Amino acid sequence: MSRFPEIKPQQFSLIEMEKSMLNWWEQQDIFGLCTQVREEAPRFTFYEGPPTANGRPGVHHVMARTIKDSFCRYKVMQGYRVDRKAGWDTHGLPVEIQVEKELGLTNRAEIEAYGIEKYNAACKASVHKYTEMWN
Repeated sequence: MSRFPEIKPQQFSLIEMEKSMLNWWEQQDIFGLCTQVREEAPRFTFYEGPPTANGRPGVHHVMARTIKDSFCRYKVMQGYRVDRKAGWDTHGLPVEIQVEKELGLTNRAEIEAYGIEKYNAACKASVHKYTEMWN
């Protein structure tokens, strides 16, 4: 049997091939090995503003993250150690606007009457509402 057997068109499924490849990468911990084998290599750091996860991810988010990740992957192929640390933007105007809409608040006085602690808790909960979808 050949190391690379011929695949007939009716046997070929891009979806199944992708699942198989991802499964192999996970079983072999390829991503972890890339960091391990470059323990002493010069480091490359790519600073990225994290997304605010208080809304559904869109295609534009996927495109931006793919392009940014290609720089990190390129530097790994050049021999650099590139650590990744994901996170979420958990503050700021987008979060506040969404929470104010959900709670029906329109100004600072209404926010203060609602309660700053409750408002902050609602903002925090809002940020984590869609994280599973982002992951």
